[in-house]
Amino acid sequence: MAETLSEAALDQLFREARTHQYFDGRDVSVEQLHAIWDLMKMGPTSMNQLPARIVWCKSPEAKERLAAHAAPGNVEKVRNAPVCAIIAMDVDFHEHFPTLVPHMDAKPMWDGDEKREARRTSAFRNGSLQGGYLIMAARALGLDCGPMSGFDNAGVDADFFADEPNWKSNFICSLGYGDPSRLHKRAPRPEFSLFNRLV
Repeated sequence: MAETLSEAALDQLFREARTHQYFDGRDVSVEQLHAIWDLMKMGPTSMNQLPARIVWCKSPEAKERLAAHAAPGNVEKVRNAPVCAIIAMDVDFHEHFPTLVPHMDAKPMWDGDEKREARRTSAFRNGSLQGGYLIMAARALGLDCGPMSGFDNAGVDADFFADEPNWKSNFICSLGYGDPSRLHKRAPRPEFSLFNRLV
């Protein structure tokens, strides 16, 4: 039986972690991005679909391309982050099932144009889960994150996924070492009784 994480670990992952829009200028290495992936890929998805596809915009040129598709309030957040990840989903995730689901013949369950909408729904659900795992993996490794949804999805898809038309962007997330001096007071988080039902 696994033990409960330490209070310090819970603080780092949840209670003290914040959404950062400004970073202190320290670099995020390619090795750190690999480490994030190696953690996030272990998170559960339905049937081990693993539909998330990530483009790590690290170079100034890549961040400038991405910033061109961002909402006005997000342009500088993209430009100034050490790395900004595009978290996308592969609508044809099932093509990888012979490798990802070796214990059963799962691919035919999702084959065909008539199942494309079901694949899209499942890819969005499970790809979003993986995006959450990315954030938690980055926090576990000492980084801060700034997830964003204010951007032109179609523009990003055309720019970054022209050679992969079944990849569709979900959200973007800046990564780095956050500047705590630029944080505002944490927004409220409700008690259990407000948004939960126990039946």
